[in-house]
Amino acid sequence: MKRAVITGIGAITPIGNSVNDFWKNLVNGTSGADIITKFDTTNFKTKFACEVKNFDPAQHMERQEARKMDLYTQYAIAAADECIKDSGLDVNTVDRSKIGVIVATGIGGLQTLEDEIVNYINGGCIPRFSPFFITKMIANIATGQISIRYGFQGISYTISSACASSNNAISNALDLIRLGRANIILAGGSEASITPASIGGFNSMKALSTLNESPVTASRPFDKTRDGFVAGEGAGILMIEELEHALKRGARIYCELAGYGAASDAYHVAATHPEGQGAVMAMNEALSDAGISPDSVDYINAHATSTPVGDISECIAIEKVFMNSLSKINISATKSMTGHLLGAAGAIEAIACIKAIENAIIPPTINFEERDPNLNKLLDFTPLKAINKQVNVALNNTFGFGGHTSTTVFKRFKH
Repeated sequence: MKRAVITGIGAITPIGNSVNDFWKNLVNGTSGADIITKFDTTNFKTKFACEVKNFDPAQHMERQEARKMDLYTQYAIAAADECIKDSGLDVNTVDRSKIGVIVATGIGGLQTLEDEIVNYINGGCIPRFSPFFITKMIANIATGQISIRYGFQGISYTISSACASSNNAISNALDLIRLGRANIILAGGSEASITPASIGGFNSMKALSTLNESPVTASRPFDKTRDGFVAGEGAGILMIEELEHALKRGARIYCELAGYGAASDAYHVAATHPEGQGAVMAMNEALSDAGISPDSVDYINAHATSTPVGDISECIAIEKVFMNSLSKINISATKSMTGHLLGAAGAIEAIACIKAIENAIIPPTINFEERDPNLNKLLDFTPLKAINKQVNVALNNTFGFGGHTSTTVFKRFKH
């Protein structure tokens, strides 16, 4: 069976518009949360989020081109640009028919949709819409724009499975590489859903934190006082490459994408199973697919959104899967710093796993002040400060509305 390795990474996040800045701020425990600047939140219950800061699409494309794209597509292109540059790939000397793109999103071009509807209503219900409305808004278009930009003619599609979306995109890429259907796949996710409809909708579900007096401490996974997730935005793109293809072109290899697991809670549209059934299945399947025993895992980047119920169910699942090796595993919730990037969460958290392996550093869970007494005391959440630790195997968990569960396994590369 063919093997897949990671040869490039790119990121646009609330704590850095490059992988280096993102990683530096993760290790330093920097929060990306602040008062929302994208719209007036006067009448909203939640007034803060983890916005991307100082993003200039003109650094990546012509301004006229940017006007034809929703922000989520702009983020995806910026992350893809960095990923390709990081990989050292000369796109003019490779078979572009064997390069695919799978960029996931949970929501797609929501801001474009909102803007067009508002313009329609304010225009007296005259059906005058931008000719770019549909091609800015549809969920697949970030994938399409990246393929067009680079002339990649291989497999190209989008996955939408809520907050599991980009982890599923990475998983699909692994299967396609294994099957020989592609030499390279750019996989990941992008989201730009800090909009009135999104914040208002999640507020109505009582899913968001309302700690308006202290945004930087609002995302507090595993803490006794957590009260909901903090919305985030951005994109993460990974170059997933067939091993022999990477070796032949002399690529730098970060690590191996060793396996994945996916399942469904089949329980509730918005809540994870209280006993973590889908999560247990996904983690067990991922370990089996990678040929790795539970006691070989060094680090888990938890889904851990900072919701009262979700964090507990994930921890119960981790206990079940790693019951004999809990004491040797470090867990961290990088959403404590980035907020929840929804469909892009799995991609930037995969990058956190990759960098943890590369640098032998585990990023912390910040804002962890008082442990939830319902959580097993053996679970090490890497509180407040990053630690130095050799990481040979890292797991990345993502769970989405609708019961979607997905786990990917990254391991130190050995020929």
